[in-house]
Amino acid sequence: MIYYEKGSATTVLSAEDLRSGLYEALDKLGVKKKVLAIPPDFTRFHSQAGILTSHAYTYYKAAMTDILPALGTHVAMTESELTTMFPGVPLDLFRVHDWRNDVVTVGIIPGEKVAEITENAVTYDWPAQLNKLLIEGGYDLILSVGQVVPHEVIGMANYNKNLFVGTGGSEGINKSHFVGAAYGMENLMGRADNPVRRLLNYASDNFIQHLPVVYVHTVIGRNDTGKLVTRGLFIGDGEEVFLKAAELSLKVNFSMLDKPLDKVVVYLDPSEFKSTWLGNKSVYRTRMVLADNAQLIVLAPGLKEFGEDPEIDRLIRKYGYRGTPATLEAVEKNQELKDNLGAAAHLIHGSSEGRFSITYCPGNLTREEIESVNFNYAPLEEMLKRYNPESLKDGFNTLADGEEIYFISNPAVGLWAFRDRFITK
Repeated sequence: MIYYEKGSATTVLSAEDLRSGLYEALDKLGVKKKVLAIPPDFTRFHSQAGILTSHAYTYYKAAMTDILPALGTHVAMTESELTTMFPGVPLDLFRVHDWRNDVVTVGIIPGEKVAEITENAVTYDWPAQLNKLLIEGGYDLILSVGQVVPHEVIGMANYNKNLFVGTGGSEGINKSHFVGAAYGMENLMGRADNPVRRLLNYASDNFIQHLPVVYVHTVIGRNDTGKLVTRGLFIGDGEEVFLKAAELSLKVNFSMLDKPLDKVVVYLDPSEFKSTWLGNKSVYRTRMVLADNAQLIVLAPGLKEFGEDPEIDRLIRKYGYRGTPATLEAVEKNQELKDNLGAAAHLIHGSSEGRFSITYCPGNLTREEIESVNFNYAPLEEMLKRYNPESLKDGFNTLADGEEIYFISNPAVGLWAFRDRFITK
C-alpha cells in the first residue's frame, strides 16, 4: 500500500513539505507502541533521510525506542555526524550495526534458485541476513528511510537493500555484491529490475513478510543553479512505492549524453568521501559515459584509506583495481578473497578494465599508495588550482586555455552514460 506520494521532475519539496508528507503517512498507520527507524549513515547525508528521521522521532517520541543506521560495511557514525544529520534526536537512541556479528539468517535461497534468478551468473546459496534487532526487537513499526538513486551494485538504491545490505551480514553482503559484479555493472545500473534486486525481492516475499516495514523514499536532484533539491517523497509498505521512486529517479538523476566524454573531473566532498570504497562512485557512475582512452580525474581532499573496514582495506592494498579477469583469477587462487566476495566485487567495479585512465588526487594518501592499487596519481593542490570546484559548474566547462572538461560535483547523486553504451541485457 502507498500511504503518501508526491513528486515530479520539476517538483521542489520544502522541509515543511517533507514533515507534513511524512506525518500524513504516519497518521494513516495508527498508534504505534514500539518503533525502529533505519536511516542511512552520513555517506547519504544529502538524502534528507536524516531530517525525516528527526521528524519521525518528534512524531513518535518515546515510542521510537531505537535508531539503527544502515551502515552495511561502513564505519560507525561519529557523535558529530549523528548530531549534524539527525538534529534533535537523543544520542542514546542510536545503535551501531556490526555486519560481522550482530546478524541473524532469516532464510536461505538455494543455489539452483539463485542460478535461475541471476541467469547463471552465480550458483551458490544466498543467505538473507538482517540485524538481530529487526527480528528480536518486538517492533510494531520498522521505518526504512532513504534515497532512491542509481546504484552500481543493485541498479537503483534503497527499498529492501536498506535491510538486507544496510543491516545485513558478511556473507549476504559479500555474495550479493559479487552477483552484481559477475552479472555486469553496465547491465544493471539505473534499472529497478535486475538479478540482485530479484534476490532481495525473493527474500522479502518469502522470509520477512511478517515484519511491519514501511519504506520512506526520497528522490533528490539538482535545480537550474546546481543546488540539490528534493524532487519526490514516496511512502509505502511494498515494492510499488519503490518502483514509483525509481521511475522518478531515472528522470532526475540519469544524465544521458549523445556522445562519450574524453575528460571528466569529479570532486569528492571531504565530509562524505574518505575512502575509495565510497570515492569510487566517481568510477562506477561515469564509466558508461567515458570514451575509450578517456581521462577520469578524481579530486579527493578527504581521501585517507581504501576500505573503511580494516580487512577490506588490506585486501584492496594487496590486490588492487586490476580489472575483471585478474580479480576473478585472484578469487580462484586465494581463499581470503573467496571469503570476502564483496571486496572482490568492489575491485572489479573500481577498475576501468584498461579502457580509460583513472587519476586520483588524494588529500591523505601518498603517490606510492595510490599507484600500488593501479591508479594514476596527481598532486591535489596542483590539480585543485587547475580544476577549482568553486569556479566550475556541473556539466561542460571550457577552461581559460581552451581545455574542455565535464565536471561532476558529487557522483553519488547521479548516473552518466552515452546512448550507445546504455544497453539492456
